[in-house]
Amino acid sequence: MSITVLKPGLQSTIQDLGRYNYSHFGISASGAADPLSLQIGNMLIGNKKYASAIEMTIIGGEFQFNVECYIAISGSEFDAALDNNVITNHKAIIVSKGQTLSVGQTKTGARVYLCVQGGINVDSYLSSKSTHILSGIGGHFGRPIIKGDVLTFGKNENSGIPKLINNILDMNTSILRINNGLQSNHFNNNTWNDFTSNSFLVSNLSNRMGIRLDGNKINSTIDNEIITEGVPLGAIQVPKSGDPIISFVEHQTTGGYPKIANVIMADLYKVGQLKPGDKIKFDLVTIEEAEELRFEQLAFINNLEKND
Repeated sequence: MSITVLKPGLQSTIQDLGRYNYSHFGISASGAADPLSLQIGNMLIGNKKYASAIEMTIIGGEFQFNVECYIAISGSEFDAALDNNVITNHKAIIVSKGQTLSVGQTKTGARVYLCVQGGINVDSYLSSKSTHILSGIGGHFGRPIIKGDVLTFGKNENSGIPKLINNILDMNTSILRINNGLQSNHFNNNTWNDFTSNSFLVSNLSNRMGIRLDGNKINSTIDNEIITEGVPLGAIQVPKSGDPIISFVEHQTTGGYPKIANVIMADLYKVGQLKPGDKIKFDLVTIEEAEELRFEQLAFINNLEKND
């Protein structure tokens, strides 16, 4: 049971929900940039929600299937066709042996996931199959897939195919909700007003390590360097340039820039759909509001699992 890569796309990698508990070794979690879309795609075809899939960025790839199987496309809307017949996101689709799936350019956000019945079958490294591009570990030889790669997939553990999921997540990335960062008091009220009132543009220099923002310089009133400390996923660091950086799935695990804020956990999937040129604003919410949103999101996923 395998797929042959005819065209890899711009940066297509094997991802699951990431590897955790290794940050003290300097290894960030990696994993799907939009973990909720990965989970939705997997559950559509009866996979475990953490099964590994192909993450495509901006421009998708072309894949030939060497056996009949179920697939699902999830995440942002991309041009996609099966043997020239247009297919849409968030459906369980049966593919016949020899058919070719073509995924073109994005129409909306940055990333889309190709989930295959049984999950992409690669070795686990530190309890995850995710590709960590920066360190070259996990996934398919620790790198993005290339033309000619043959990717096998496993046996589906579930016998049933779930129904179509109608309640798809909000993919509007123009507003990201935040909490105060560890050094939020390094920034005065005027700076905070600029930070939350004005828009930022996503830079062309953004990647899985960090989302760089332009167009609204932010400066600390104390110092733009601190003693190096741990950096969590979603932390918004402010370097000397004044252009904030959102720490992303392959972020450095330590850093010496003050952190003005953190993107709340419930909105991290939206960070995974940001692409260069996107305009965003930040909305400060309380810890209690952030926790309520997180629990709502967990309940959404748990309800999908019950329908498997």
